[in-house]
Amino acid sequence: MTDTLDTVFAALADPTRRAILAMLLEDDMAVTDVAEPFEMSLAAISKHLVILTKAGLISQEKRGRVKWCKLEPDALRAASVWMQGFGQFEPVNLDAFERFLEVELPTPDEA
Repeated sequence: MTDTLDTVFAALADPTRRAILAMLLEDDMAVTDVAEPFEMSLAAISKHLVILTKAGLISQEKRGRVKWCKLEPDALRAASVWMQGFGQFEPVNLDAFERFLEVELPTPDEA
């Protein structure tokens, strides 16, 4: 369990990956659409997506010729359960977490 949490928190530590997660809150996206708002190469975005996938935060699937990304909230639930063990954190309401991300994270075109 600790290795999984380490992977999740390491993935969440990067602002680009958090922005990608915020984008995927809306809907599944093609990898090229995920990359579009960022000023970095498709290869760099792909590396971020690999990290998010390994952490279980997103899944990727091929639909025809296009690779799609989908948010997988279960990894966040596991992190939330772990944080609750400290007694000072309230359970994470994923709807409230989504609203928080929308307010706190700039959209990629604002960055």
